[in-house]
Amino acid sequence: MDLPNDPMMLFSTVNMYLRDRYSSLDELCSDLDVDRAELEEKLRAVGFEYSAEHNKFW
Repeated sequence: MDLPNDPMMLFSTVNMYLRDRYSSLDELCSDLDVDRAELEEKLRAVGFEYSAEHNKFW
């Protein structure tokens, strides 16, 4: 499955997956074949950071 390109849709989709399907960002990236650094950079560019403690971007 392709993740959305729109930053806000990407943020929402990734957080939903992290909440409902994956226990970590590494697990999500591995399963969806997504480059973690690229994903984090896309979301960092619009002000979101990943919290491993909370397993979500905010």
